Amino acid sequence: MSAYALAFTLVFIAITIFVSMWQKLGLEREITIGTIRSSIQLLLVGYVLHFIFHTDAPILIVLIVGVMITVASWNASQRGKGLSGIRWRIALSITVTEGLIMVLLLSLRIIEPTPQYIIPISGMTIGNAMVVSSLFLNQMKRDVQSSKGEIEALLSLGANVRQSIQDCMKRAVKASMIPTIDGMKTVGLVQLPGMMTGMIVAGADPVEAVRYQILIMFAFTSSAGITSILLSLLSYKLWFTKKASLRSL
Repeated sequence: MSAYALAFTLVFIAITIFVSMWQKLGLEREITIGTIRSSIQLLLVGYVLHFIFHTDAPILIVLIVGVMITVASWNASQRGKGLSGIRWRIALSITVTEGLIMVLLLSLRIIEPTPQYIIPISGMTIGNAMVVSSLFLNQMKRDVQSSKGEIEALLSLGANVRQSIQDCMKRAVKASMIPTIDGMKTVGLVQLPGMMTGMIVAGADPVEAVRYQILIMFAFTSSAGITSILLSLLSYKLWFTKKASLRSL
């Protein structure tokens, strides 16, 4: 795509701003900031990846994956405000998930051990884990609040904190995984995912593009399960005080 053609894509932003002004949504500033930030971030990433792909240095791959995990953890932790230590727990969950997925992909020789494969797939895996973490925390907040009486009753009857909040954890894990599972059910029928579409637009064989998309969908499902379960096990105590009473968030 030429720079001239890319500039014309701003017409989509103009339409969105017009709709916001027409309906008095007040989103013009946020849309403008989002447009500028996303453009700068993507262009910078493009140049960074161009450099890394040509140097093929393992330390740079580790560095960029580390940055992805850090940013993802910070973003997801915004959903858990009031929970001390939630950020490093999210980071640990995402790191373990990314590590397991990548070890399996490389050890089974599903992908080549090159930056061209490792970085994009890592980015998609980490991004999916971030979304799952956010969904888990949102659901836990709602569920703990609505089940406050039940949790306190269980505590008063002698249940420990894990037992009293177990049902909330299960519901939150399930809720965080549902979008990924639903996406598997409709992929190819309702939507053509980004990786597959990008490969086809770039001229790849559609069948080959589908194979890689299947890989991504299966990896997403695994990462969703691992991330949500790990985060639930690492964070459930944060919903209680040292005296085993529910926190007020």
